[in-house]
Amino acid sequence: MSSIFSFPPVSATNSLLLILGSIPGGASLAKSQYYAHPRNAFWPVVGKIIGFNPAAPYDIRCNHLLQSGVALWDVLHTCERSGSLDSSIIKASMRPNDFTLFFQNHPQITSICFNGATAEKIFQKLVLKNLPQSVPLPKMVCLPSTSPAHASLTVQQKYLKWHAQIGTLSQAQ
Repeated sequence: MSSIFSFPPVSATNSLLLILGSIPGGASLAKSQYYAHPRNAFWPVVGKIIGFNPAAPYDIRCNHLLQSGVALWDVLHTCERSGSLDSSIIKASMRPNDFTLFFQNHPQITSICFNGATAEKIFQKLVLKNLPQSVPLPKMVCLPSTSPAHASLTVQQKYLKWHAQIGTLSQAQ
């Protein structure tokens, strides 16, 4: 069992939407890139919605997110986990990222989309109760996980559900 750490957020002060995962998996940690597993549908789904090549170099994909008002981060700053599955996270080891500071530095965030139910549950359990009342809560919605472990939906079905929530944002930019 080893301690793992999340990455810094991909964000800009004018970001409008925050997409939150739980914590990077093994392939992402190895490459120091969000959603690096080749079968993770995140980049194909979001690339199709926003209109960029999901196979472009990582920094270009991140720039497309930022230009579209999308920020990317994880709920957890650190935890212990063996393997890459969220179900393997040791609950007592979970430490969330500093969302009070994040929201202070990103006052334009109006929506949070959780990339899967685990991210949403951890956020509700560890973050919501500790946010000061002075921090306005953005609209929150849970989307199907883009992880290959969430195989009950096809990539196209995931795309349709994600597009229904974040598609209008990319068109408004």
